Amino acid sequence: MEFINVLAAAIAAYAFGAVWYMTMAKPWMEASGVEVGEDGRPANSKDPKPYIVSIICLIIVAGMMRHIFALAGIEGVGKGLIAGLGLGLFMATPWIATNYTFAGRPKNLIVLDGMYATGGSTIMGIVLTLF
Repeated sequence: MEFINVLAAAIAAYAFGAVWYMTMAKPWMEASGVEVGEDGRPANSKDPKPYIVSIICLIIVAGMMRHIFALAGIEGVGKGLIAGLGLGLFMATPWIATNYTFAGRPKNLIVLDGMYATGGSTIMGIVLTLF
Protein backbone atom coordinates (compact mmCIF):
# COMPACT_ATOMS: atom_id res chain seq x y z
CA MET A 1 0.00 0.00 0.00
CA GLU A 2 2.86 2.40 0.75
CA PHE A 3 4.21 2.02 -2.79
CA ILE A 4 0.80 3.10 -4.12
CA ASN A 5 1.00 6.23 -1.92
CA VAL A 6 4.50 6.97 -3.22
CA LEU A 7 3.43 6.44 -6.82
CA ALA A 8 0.33 8.62 -6.36
CA ALA A 9 2.43 11.39 -4.79
CA ALA A 10 4.96 11.24 -7.64
CA ILE A 11 2.21 11.36 -10.27
CA ALA A 12 0.54 14.30 -8.52
CA ALA A 13 3.83 16.23 -8.45
CA TYR A 14 4.44 15.32 -12.11
CA ALA A 15 0.99 16.66 -13.03
CA PHE A 16 1.71 19.84 -11.06
CA GLY A 17 4.98 20.19 -12.98
CA ALA A 18 3.19 19.78 -16.30
CA VAL A 19 0.73 22.54 -15.43
CA TRP A 20 3.46 24.73 -13.88
CA TYR A 21 5.82 24.55 -16.82
CA MET A 22 3.05 24.90 -19.42
CA THR A 23 1.90 28.04 -17.61
CA MET A 24 5.43 29.37 -17.17
CA ALA A 25 6.82 28.06 -20.48
CA LYS A 26 7.84 31.35 -22.02
CA PRO A 27 9.64 32.84 -18.99
CA TRP A 28 11.21 29.47 -18.20
CA MET A 29 12.53 28.99 -21.74
CA GLU A 30 13.95 32.53 -21.73
CA ALA A 31 15.58 32.11 -18.32
CA SER A 32 16.91 28.61 -18.96
CA GLY A 33 18.26 29.39 -22.41
CA VAL A 34 16.82 26.13 -23.70
CA GLU A 35 16.93 25.79 -27.48
CA VAL A 36 13.52 26.49 -29.00
CA GLY A 37 12.20 24.95 -32.20
CA GLU A 38 10.28 26.70 -34.99
CA ASP A 39 7.02 25.81 -33.20
CA GLY A 40 8.10 27.82 -30.12
CA ARG A 41 8.46 24.71 -27.98
CA PRO A 42 11.72 23.37 -26.53
CA ALA A 43 13.70 21.64 -29.26
CA ASN A 44 13.86 18.43 -27.19
CA SER A 45 10.12 18.34 -26.38
CA LYS A 46 9.70 15.12 -28.40
CA ASP A 47 12.56 13.37 -26.59
CA PRO A 48 11.07 11.03 -23.94
CA LYS A 49 14.26 10.94 -21.83
CA PRO A 50 13.61 14.09 -19.72
CA TYR A 51 10.06 12.93 -18.96
CA ILE A 52 11.22 9.44 -17.96
CA VAL A 53 14.03 10.81 -15.79
CA SER A 54 11.57 13.24 -14.20
CA ILE A 55 9.04 10.58 -13.14
CA ILE A 56 11.81 8.30 -11.85
CA CYS A 57 13.27 11.15 -9.79
CA LEU A 58 9.84 12.09 -8.46
CA ILE A 59 9.26 8.49 -7.35
CA ILE A 60 12.62 8.58 -5.55
CA VAL A 61 11.77 11.89 -3.85
CA ALA A 62 8.29 10.70 -2.86
CA GLY A 63 9.75 7.47 -1.48
CA MET A 64 12.26 9.35 0.64
CA MET A 65 9.60 11.79 1.81
CA ARG A 66 7.41 8.85 2.86
CA HIS A 67 10.35 7.41 4.78
CA ILE A 68 11.04 10.75 6.50
CA PHE A 69 7.35 11.16 7.33
CA ALA A 70 7.23 7.66 8.86
CA LEU A 71 10.33 8.28 10.98
CA ALA A 72 9.07 11.69 12.11
CA GLY A 73 5.52 10.49 12.78
CA ILE A 74 4.05 12.97 10.30
CA GLU A 75 0.40 12.08 9.86
CA GLY A 76 -2.56 14.04 8.59
CA VAL A 77 -2.90 16.31 5.61
CA GLY A 78 -2.04 19.50 7.52
CA LYS A 79 1.25 18.13 8.78
CA GLY A 80 1.98 16.61 5.36
CA LEU A 81 1.39 19.97 3.71
CA ILE A 82 3.69 21.81 6.15
CA ALA A 83 6.40 19.13 5.98
CA GLY A 84 6.28 19.03 2.17
CA LEU A 85 6.36 22.81 1.96
CA GLY A 86 9.31 22.93 4.34
CA LEU A 87 11.26 20.30 2.43
CA GLY A 88 10.70 22.08 -0.88
CA LEU A 89 11.29 25.59 0.38
CA PHE A 90 14.14 24.93 2.82
CA MET A 91 15.87 21.87 1.32
CA ALA A 92 15.31 21.62 -2.44
CA THR A 93 15.17 25.30 -3.35
CA PRO A 94 18.42 26.26 -1.59
CA TRP A 95 20.23 23.46 -3.46
CA ILE A 96 18.79 24.74 -6.73
CA ALA A 97 19.86 28.29 -5.83
CA THR A 98 23.37 27.15 -4.94
CA ASN A 99 23.85 25.16 -8.15
CA TYR A 100 22.34 27.83 -10.39
CA THR A 101 24.29 30.66 -8.78
CA PHE A 102 27.61 28.87 -9.29
CA ALA A 103 26.57 28.10 -12.88
CA GLY A 104 25.74 31.77 -13.47
CA ARG A 105 22.09 31.01 -14.22
CA PRO A 106 19.51 33.83 -14.08
CA LYS A 107 17.70 34.61 -10.83
CA ASN A 108 14.38 34.12 -12.64
CA LEU A 109 15.31 30.49 -13.26
CA ILE A 110 16.04 29.97 -9.56
CA VAL A 111 12.62 31.36 -8.71
CA LEU A 112 10.76 29.38 -11.39
CA ASP A 113 12.42 26.04 -10.62
CA GLY A 114 12.43 26.69 -6.87
CA MET A 115 8.71 27.34 -6.92
CA TYR A 116 8.17 24.08 -8.79
CA ALA A 117 10.28 22.17 -6.24
CA THR A 118 8.38 23.80 -3.39
CA GLY A 119 4.95 23.28 -4.93
CA GLY A 120 5.73 19.71 -5.98
CA SER A 121 7.05 18.83 -2.53
CA THR A 122 3.98 20.36 -0.91
CA ILE A 123 1.68 18.33 -3.15
CA MET A 124 3.67 15.18 -2.40
CA GLY A 125 3.35 15.86 1.32
CA ILE A 126 -0.41 16.22 1.01
CA VAL A 127 -0.86 13.09 -1.10
CA LEU A 128 1.42 11.00 1.14
CA THR A 129 -0.75 11.82 4.15
CA LEU A 130 -4.13 11.36 2.48
CA PHE A 131 -4.07 7.56 2.80
